[in-house]
Amino acid sequence: MLDGRLPLPPFGAKMDITPTTVAEGRMVFTGRPNAAFLNPMGTVHGGWIAAILDSAMGCAVHSTLKAGQSYTTTSLTVNYVRALLPGDVEVRCEASALHTGRRTATSEGRLVDTSGRLIAHGVETCLIIDSP
Repeated sequence: MLDGRLPLPPFGAKMDITPTTVAEGRMVFTGRPNAAFLNPMGTVHGGWIAAILDSAMGCAVHSTLKAGQSYTTTSLTVNYVRALLPGDVEVRCEASALHTGRRTATSEGRLVDTSGRLIAHGVETCLIIDSP
């Protein structure tokens, strides 16, 4: 996906979330929430924030798996630190795999604004699925 040989998932285009860096156990996404994701208070909806964190943390886990394995999120905890205000602002979401076992894996992630201020952070557990 990074080099354009594979298309981005459809939700990524709709939400303007793009992978920028991948390494074993590490993933970075950037995103630009637009007005379609504002809540009634005029800030970016927590669901958009959860989605970029889930994407980065899940992909960090994915980067540690063996060929033929996949995963699905079983739990996601997001801690919101400050409101994400609307506007033409790019955010950065960095995630790292903490543990990959036979059946489960865990990861953590941080979402920051262009000034490096923490917007939200989270942890995730994934179920590892072996291909039949």
